Amino acid sequence: MAVTIKDVAQLAGVSTATVSRVLNDDPRVSEETKETVLKCVNKLGYRVNNIARSLKTNKTYTVGFMCPEIANNFFMSIAKGVEDELRKHGYTVIICSSNESIEGEKESVRVLCEKCVDGIIIIPATDEGEHYNYLNDMNIPVVLVDRLVKNYTTDSVLVDNINGCYEAIEYLINQGYRRIGFIGGDMRLTSAIERFEGYKRALSDYSIPLDLEVIKFGDFHIESGYQLIKELLNLENPPEHIFISNYFMHVGATKFLMEHQNTLQYSVELSSFDDMELSSILGFTKNIVAQPMTDIGNKAAQIILNRIHAVELFFPQIIRFKTKLIHK
Repeated sequence: MAVTIKDVAQLAGVSTATVSRVLNDDPRVSEETKETVLKCVNKLGYRVNNIARSLKTNKTYTVGFMCPEIANNFFMSIAKGVEDELRKHGYTVIICSSNESIEGEKESVRVLCEKCVDGIIIIPATDEGEHYNYLNDMNIPVVLVDRLVKNYTTDSVLVDNINGCYEAIEYLINQGYRRIGFIGGDMRLTSAIERFEGYKRALSDYSIPLDLEVIKFGDFHIESGYQLIKELLNLENPPEHIFISNYFMHVGATKFLMEHQNTLQYSVELSSFDDMELSSILGFTKNIVAQPMTDIGNKAAQIILNRIHAVELFFPQIIRFKTKLIHK
């Protein structure tokens, strides 16, 4: 015979209403009661009837996670943080890709709305956000991650890109470097804009002129990192050190250096944003600006749950995590 909510309530010594509140993550229930009920749920092997629960609560207990690319370690690391947090509260995640386009975002939003998700966490593909306003009309809460957009305001979870980059460049200056190259990302994206701002501020504060010759902008992908470091190293007076704005361009730059290390006439060192799984084994790297990807995902999930359950929050929340400079 299937275990019922009454069985859980009887074992826990509480009412069925209390069990229901615990399973729905009602903030009015004490932590002690939650712990007792959840232990009984696990002991009895009780399984929630999600169809019945959805009909009763008008919730599907699903959250959409939309990102520019699924085949991207950084985005999926954040997705894992989101999923880990949501799972604690009985929610599942539907992941979809916008394929780095507004049209892809519109299609993904349409699909997620058809799935009746309770909320959506979005890593924007561009700097445009007006099409997200449709979600307000549908009363679907949204949290933006990693990037802000124009013409749309909502909760956001980011990192302190400016100070993260500033700290890395300041460290290089204090190590004696003056001609520091910069490989930036797509300047339509706020993360790229902010990292370049950190670079400029550090140079300015140390009275180092901005040299446009050693500054290149790509698209945050491997191919642009490969091409742009090639251009920098072909200069008559190449930079002494090169800062790269994200992991994938860092991979591309390293690929070029490894392929040409026997023909390079001088050594070059790199610093980069993003401490990913393979960052520690990429050669030529001296410093990494690490982002707390799991914490970012966890926090985005916590905020979306609070919005779903109508917990009173200041609106909008903009959370910025600090980065950490790691010396390799």
